[in-house]
Amino acid sequence: MSAQHRHAAPPAPATSPPALALRVLATASVVVLAWQFVTAAGLFSGGDAGPHGTGAIVLHVVAGLTAVAAVWLRATAGGPWWPTVVAVAVFAFTFVQAWFGEIPGLVVHLPGAMALVAGSTWLATWSFLRAR
Repeated sequence: MSAQHRHAAPPAPATSPPALALRVLATASVVVLAWQFVTAAGLFSGGDAGPHGTGAIVLHVVAGLTAVAAVWLRATAGGPWWPTVVAVAVFAFTFVQAWFGEIPGLVVHLPGAMALVAGSTWLATWSFLRAR
């Protein structure tokens, strides 16, 4: 038996705390992004940035916790490295989004929102499919 096989972590069951945390938090990220889309529409009709700004803070927190859960799952169960990279990239990109959130930055902010949705949705989907 090679050294790599002797020291590899056993796969985490689908209901392990890190797997469950990743599922819940990745799904929460998608829900918060949906909130962001709903509240962004109000900004174009002269509404207050309050709900959208609050949602951005919640997104930072939830995406950060999702990244922590992805690192936790990788550390305890092994498996592919790229879900962790995607989770950390999504978290980092929430700050880029915040930076370009003003009207002049919408040329970056709107496509960036699509990238966040793609990364977050992919991660949430993967977290459920990995149990199979």
